[in-house]
Amino acid sequence: MHGASAGPHVTPGLRTVPVQRRSAARLARILDACAELLDETGYEELSTRAVATRAGVPIGSVYRFFGNKRAMADALARRNLDSYAARVERRLAAIPAADWRSAIDAVLDEYLAMKRTVPGFGPVDFGTRIPAGPPGPAPAPGADLAPEPDPNDRVADRLTALLAAQLGRAPDPALRRTVLVAVEAADALLQLAFRTDASGDPDIIAETRELVRAYLARTLG
Repeated sequence: MHGASAGPHVTPGLRTVPVQRRSAARLARILDACAELLDETGYEELSTRAVATRAGVPIGSVYRFFGNKRAMADALARRNLDSYAARVERRLAAIPAADWRSAIDAVLDEYLAMKRTVPGFGPVDFGTRIPAGPPGPAPAPGADLAPEPDPNDRVADRLTALLAAQLGRAPDPALRRTVLVAVEAADALLQLAFRTDASGDPDIIAETRELVRAYLARTLG
């Protein structure tokens, strides 16, 4: 693949960003425990105390990084996205730049692989399935009121950068808009595929692949 990669981002919402290996390993254990418990209990029953127990760390260690379970689940979703982008990038490195159809297959295949194998990915994904929860306290005067990006916007940003580098073109607004539409369509259809069949209905997945390819052909073909 050509050009710069879309590397991992610093996770917003962390109270403390780990700088030492030991602290980073503890954060990873907390997120791993969060992922396991999401599969076992779902988001509603998730608690920071249960995560601390599963991770084998004091509850204070969880609160050192996260103010609540919502922030913890969002960090897991962002870690999922970092992992997804890295997996896609590795796949694209072996695909000729002109073969955009194989590139799109790689994008879909890596999502499906994570959906089926990565702990906690089903309930959280890239953030799309975390309930919003009750509203929090009113922001302080002068606070930054910029909203958090929608999870599919995050995905579109990362994929636009990766595909632009792969295809040797600029990640301009037109490409980004096209990728966002494809991401939204694929997300809705793949949710349907996994509601229909726990492993992903193969016919719906095949239809999704055809739809995304046909839509992207006018821009990438």
